[in-house]
Amino acid sequence: MAFEGLTERLQNAMRKLRGKGKVSESDLRETMREIRLALLEADVNFTVVKDFVKQVRGRAMGADVLEGLNPAQQIVKIVDEELTKTMGDEAVPLNKSEKIPTIIMMVGLQGAGKTTTAGKLALKLKNEENARPLMIAGDVYRPAAIDQLVQVAAGIDVPVFELGTDVNPVEIVRQGLAKAQEDHNDYVIIDTAGRLQIDEQLMNELAEIKDLAHPDEILLTVDAMTGQNAVATAEGFNDKLDVTGVVLTKLDGDTRGGAALSIRAVTGKPIKFIGQGEKMTDLDIFHPDRMASRILGMGDMLSLIEKTQKEYDAKQAEALTTKIQENSFDFNDFLDQIEQIQKMGPMEDLMKMIPGMANNPAMKNVQMDPKDMAHLKAVVYSMTPQERTNPDLLNPSRRRRISSGAGRPIHEVNRMIKQFNQMKKMMNQMSKGNMSGMEQLMGNSGMGGGAGMGRMQKMAMNRMSRQMKKNKKKRLKRKKRK
Repeated sequence: MAFEGLTERLQNAMRKLRGKGKVSESDLRETMREIRLALLEADVNFTVVKDFVKQVRGRAMGADVLEGLNPAQQIVKIVDEELTKTMGDEAVPLNKSEKIPTIIMMVGLQGAGKTTTAGKLALKLKNEENARPLMIAGDVYRPAAIDQLVQVAAGIDVPVFELGTDVNPVEIVRQGLAKAQEDHNDYVIIDTAGRLQIDEQLMNELAEIKDLAHPDEILLTVDAMTGQNAVATAEGFNDKLDVTGVVLTKLDGDTRGGAALSIRAVTGKPIKFIGQGEKMTDLDIFHPDRMASRILGMGDMLSLIEKTQKEYDAKQAEALTTKIQENSFDFNDFLDQIEQIQKMGPMEDLMKMIPGMANNPAMKNVQMDPKDMAHLKAVVYSMTPQERTNPDLLNPSRRRRISSGAGRPIHEVNRMIKQFNQMKKMMNQMSKGNMSGMEQLMGNSGMGGGAGMGRMQKMAMNRMSRQMKKNKKKRLKRKKRK
């Protein structure tokens, strides 16, 4: 997963500060040295690292920080804010045309995932805006590029305009735009040709397409695993085309994270989306503040909540909330949750979105076997309908029967039932606004260093709490307007 090495180095640097009652200037210098080395090892652009360290040191050197209360916590806060600022402060939405269609031109080198990203974006617009996008197959050079786009589009039920490989790409785009006007499509996504490296012929063709289409958005797709090369690629495309935004792909791979931390600062262009998986739904809006939290090991609960919401419709979520509040959450609901979680992706990736889990020793090198989920489901399936709805019935003899039916050892059945009861209690507390349930979970799992939630975890939870309150106010305002 991206940023693991950087997260570990930064957390180690901050941990040394937290162990001191008072932070001296020499302590701060040592911490900044550790941060600088961590960023350089993560393949962050040297100039970006230099400016970042200068900004953090300048803010942290003030007497109100070093001589104030909780100086270590204040320095963590400064690092968090400067990381966010380096990546762009806030999420930047797509540019949209005042009248349809909004034209999006996808550009990038071969192998960056441009065609797949075009499909992911089309599906996102279709699902979230109820839009009717049209995709134009403008890559006539790469073998099977058009076939790939057609297959991607068929899987998400989005139309593709293509004229084969013997027609000039500029003409394909011209006719595709006319088709979009005729069919009243909301969006046009142009999949352009790429190269193994930037060359004049490629750029001239892309410039012609840009002059013809007048795109509202030129999105550069960049492979995050290429490190600083991604920044050089972004500079090359931006110089020729004046791109409007960047999509970072393969952020779920073994990448050090330098591209995410460098592109905005070097090019001035915002990262608008990130690709973090192979499924067509694995395209997310880039939130600099949330990414900063993840890099510092503070988790990303807001993204986890949004990811969860995608798998539920409103009625389903409301019904579940009611059951949690009434403390009637049972094993049938638990089974539904397991199936929903399996749809969301690898469990280890989801766990790392929880504050403190990203670099928790217990999570080190954790690979959660999908068979574990199957074993949990087998245990529940071995219960009677009455036992599923009333877990209090599960006495020792019933547990032995369930163990035999599921083919799992009795201690595994007992552990699962205990975990279910703990989760049920915690969810009930949190539904009433009592975050002690989450704090207890943090403490029991060792996330807070054995003493409840640590400062960084509390910062993350406070941020999440503030954002959820803001979202609640927005929902109330919308209801009043209606």
